[in-house]
Amino acid sequence: MTDTDTRPFRALIPPLRWLFGLLILFAGLASFAAPTRAAERGRIEAFLQVTGFDVALDSIAFSAGAAPKMLGIEPGLFGSEWERLSKEVFDTAEMQGLGLDILEPTLRDEALNHAAEFYASDLGQRLVAAENHSQRLEDDSAKQAEGKQILADLRDSDPGRIKALERMNGSIDAAGASLRAMQEIQFRFLMAASAAGVVELRTDADELRALLKQNEAELREAIRASALAGSAFTYRDFTDEEIVAYTEALDHPLMQEVYELLNATQYEIMANRFEVLAARMAELRPGQDI
Repeated sequence: MTDTDTRPFRALIPPLRWLFGLLILFAGLASFAAPTRAAERGRIEAFLQVTGFDVALDSIAFSAGAAPKMLGIEPGLFGSEWERLSKEVFDTAEMQGLGLDILEPTLRDEALNHAAEFYASDLGQRLVAAENHSQRLEDDSAKQAEGKQILADLRDSDPGRIKALERMNGSIDAAGASLRAMQEIQFRFLMAASAAGVVELRTDADELRALLKQNEAELREAIRASALAGSAFTYRDFTDEEIVAYTEALDHPLMQEVYELLNATQYEIMANRFEVLAARMAELRPGQDI
């Protein structure tokens, strides 16, 4: 039996109480390390499987629990209805289809072929296996804790490896777009939630953007530290030489083209799903399964 409050759910957004931790969560999910005539859809689908980007798209579903926290509430407030709704909105087949729709007219054959050749190598396949394993771990806190411990040990035993990991992370997001993208995802989610009547914002659009830019330097550093711990964990079984070889492969202009496009695709899918989630949250009522 369910005891349900029939009043529509509405929330007032407290300024920035949710911003810091949420940006870190999103950054961990969205900084994917993987890879003009557009490539064919079938080839792109195969390419995403070879590079592991399909797994990265599926892992977006792990971010669903962050949505209520952006509104200052806990997912448990909605009982089992929240789990049902989040599974519907973050449907993996839907997200895969969105990814293909974006990439089909934009991913060039030349760039696809170059990246596919690297990922077909022994090192490339081992990297994909490690990245897929890391992406599938839903408990990011445990991964972060182990990564931080690895970094602590490396500071004494192999500080050069930390520099190599930092350089690799810089190549993964050479444009430095992750923070701006995460801010845009939050902006679009909150504006969509406001339009749906789920929340009452205490700011207009311009003021909200300004709020999201507060403490940007600290947030950027926190995201950098989180990404470094994640890389220390994900690539812990690779040698320093292999990390350097991977970074050199990432620095190739065609690989940079692929990474910029794949990262932008993942950000857009996240923003799209959170906008849909905001609209669908208007269907929910606070309640608790008994």
